Amino acid sequence: MNVLFIILLLLALLAFAASIVMLLVSALFKKGLTVKQAGLAAGVSFAVIIGSTIGVGSTADEVQTAADVESEQMEAQKEKAEEQRLAQEEAEKQAALEKEKEEARLALEKEAAEKAAAEKLANEKAAAEKAKAEALAKEKAAQELAEKEKAAAQQKNELFAGYSLIEVDGGDLSGTRKANIVVDIGFGDREYWAFTNEHGQLVRVVAEEIIVQDDNSEPVTSEGRYYADEAKVPGVESDILDEGHVIADSLGGVSNAYNITPQESTLNRHGDQAYMEDVIRDAGGATDFEAIITYPDTDTQVPSHYQYTYTVMGNEVVDTFDNVNPDEVNASLGLTGSEPASLPAESAPAEAAPANTGGDVSSVDTNGNGQVTIKEAKDAGFPMPITSDHWLYQYMDDRDGDGMVGE
Repeated sequence: MNVLFIILLLLALLAFAASIVMLLVSALFKKGLTVKQAGLAAGVSFAVIIGSTIGVGSTADEVQTAADVESEQMEAQKEKAEEQRLAQEEAEKQAALEKEKEEARLALEKEAAEKAAAEKLANEKAAAEKAKAEALAKEKAAQELAEKEKAAAQQKNELFAGYSLIEVDGGDLSGTRKANIVVDIGFGDREYWAFTNEHGQLVRVVAEEIIVQDDNSEPVTSEGRYYADEAKVPGVESDILDEGHVIADSLGGVSNAYNITPQESTLNRHGDQAYMEDVIRDAGGATDFEAIITYPDTDTQVPSHYQYTYTVMGNEVVDTFDNVNPDEVNASLGLTGSEPASLPAESAPAEAAPANTGGDVSSVDTNGNGQVTIKEAKDAGFPMPITSDHWLYQYMDDRDGDGMVGE
């Protein structure tokens, strides 16, 4: 718009100049337009000039105002752009922080996932190794058990070779035995094997382990027996012979004919048989037990001799004795206070060791178990009985508590 006013102003100035010229020409030369006409043209031109000037001024004001507005708008836009830039930068910075946080979170998650995966893998590996080790251990244990069972079966086969294995109730009172038979005479789960010869005589009893009776868990009578009576083996009807257990009730033996022999009463109740049973019972059991029983002939069921071999507290013990009354034997040897009837009058009993003289028990205790048996004392040359004032008495078992052993 201002350009148009400027052009109009220029035209008006030209027209005004032309009017002045024509006015002067008319005034001076009386030619052309009249003075009035020239004056009017000049007036109109002047008016146009004034209008154009005003228009130009107004336009200039408007242009200035527009420029100011435009400047303000540009400044506002600039400020807005700056704000937008700052906001963008802040947004970008915030986005970068968020990105860093997200990346850190993802890194932590990845690290945690990797750690969890590693732990899982390690646990799985450890579990696999443990399972493998357990499987190997079980397999090894199974193999060892199988080998042990195989060895035990082979040992039994070898042990039972030539014998027929039968089962006989532990409380069977029949006194009859079969020939060449092997029978388990252990109460409950115990394995005590008894063997007969071709004459039906009980000749051997073996056990890897003697397990003493448990009064608290096993069904026993008030007298400590598994059964109220014992098998009636031929010979036990004698007044001087007991129904003697090869392995006593207290050591886990049953009461059928394959664990009973007619045994001299004093020997069974107070002699070496009873002492042997006490030793094993007091030791809490024994291992590698074997009893060898011999007879004077093939017709009788009354043994003439016993030999027991067993291990207690790491010491092997061998007890051998005849199936006779130990008191009568001691009396016949002049080892008691009574006069021996079978010896000549001029014969004198063996000289006794001084009663109160101390000695070395190891020279008497041949098996080193800390206990001295009647046989060990006799073999060492000590006459019977051993009284309470004798130094050896403290190492012996006075079962009846009368102050004498071997009476």
